Amino acid sequence: MTFLLSRRRFLSAALAVSPLPALAATRASRPVPPPVSRPGELPDGGRGRIGAVHDGDTIRFKDGAVDIRLVGLQAPKLPQGRRNPTAWPMADESRAALRAMLEGHDITLRLPTTPKDRNGRILAHLIREDGLWIQENMLKEGWARVYTFPDNRLFARELYTAEATARTARRGLWSHPSYAVRKPNPAVLMADIGTYQIIEGVVAEAAKVRGRVYLNFGEDYRTDFTASIPPEVVSLFLAAKLDPLKLQGRAVRIRGYIRDFNGPAIDLTHPEQIEQL
Repeated sequence: MTFLLSRRRFLSAALAVSPLPALAATRASRPVPPPVSRPGELPDGGRGRIGAVHDGDTIRFKDGAVDIRLVGLQAPKLPQGRRNPTAWPMADESRAALRAMLEGHDITLRLPTTPKDRNGRILAHLIREDGLWIQENMLKEGWARVYTFPDNRLFARELYTAEATARTARRGLWSHPSYAVRKPNPAVLMADIGTYQIIEGVVAEAAKVRGRVYLNFGEDYRTDFTASIPPEVVSLFLAAKLDPLKLQGRAVRIRGYIRDFNGPAIDLTHPEQIEQL
């Protein structure tokens, strides 16, 4: 079973006023944060109690005027107009799981490198007063998938570990075929165009053409599944000690939105989209 997911990075409408004074600074005025090893070391974005849970990754405080997006994961979406007219499978269950984790608790926001999205939503890691890291727990329970971006990719290793725990146990989303890890079968993946998927397989060929790196998962690049890395971000991979040209013959897991370009393809913008198996 496949289902259509929006290509847009963000789905909820922007609201103009921040619920917390700590969020008034813009990205330009924020100092470069020091290295951190856990979410609790990130800048404090304030504390509150939950007023609304829109879905499994978007909430609002009782006294807030802006939505808060849980950074680092993606949960199934509920219907949101023309952009997403139908609910993703298990969206209600994911929202219920997040609500159960948050209701009745004080929640502290910890702000990542980019503290707001382009729609004005606050991007944050959520820490409960008892120390529970909500993102990690949602992934461990199987109610979301890891979802990172070039400017927000902290703690990817920890998040992947939590996701793997749920996937191995077939908890939550991992019991539903819509969220199953795909093989690089182009006939199957063409039915997934426009959706966010996880593909696992062996890189048949790694090549650089005019600065762009291509990871081909079959003998015919014109029809087989391919992941590509634009020239302007190859340096990010090398800085992370991941040389994509050395992945030939290696088993990997890749995630992203699938598009149709000489067969099914995913554009990679940061190294955390690749897991070496």
